[in-house]
Amino acid sequence: MKILFVCLGNICRSPLAEGIARYLALKWELELEVDSAGTSGWHDGESPCEGSVMVAKRHHIDISSLKSRKVSLYADDTFDMIVAMDSANVAALIAMGFEPSKIHKLGAFGLQNADIPDPYHYRNADGFEEVYRMIEMGVECLIKKYFKLSIG
Repeated sequence: MKILFVCLGNICRSPLAEGIARYLALKWELELEVDSAGTSGWHDGESPCEGSVMVAKRHHIDISSLKSRKVSLYADDTFDMIVAMDSANVAALIAMGFEPSKIHKLGAFGLQNADIPDPYHYRNADGFEEVYRMIEMGVECLIKKYFKLSIG
């Protein structure tokens, strides 16, 4: 299975989702290919933001080598599933021409269909940790559902 995680700038939320999915695929020995991208090109070529790198590191995940890129209908249409962090990302992906049946919101997996907020919307140091926990839960639920796992 190939999954693309998408947020707005590809420097906070989607790199965390990519890192968590890679970690879980390795841990659970799954054949899973993952990547991440943004609906905007504002940060093309940039590394994930410091807050995301640090929170991932606290959870033993290294996302520091990832680079931001803009999602492309032509390059990314090969993914089996495109997982957006929020409703605005879903709308942008549909507007770009992606097949709606491939697009899912991460919050639909164990998070009561909630949007995953940008960690900068939190005005405290716990914002990245809160967003990390939401993404981790969503990614775990997504993987368990599609790989039919009953892992604790």
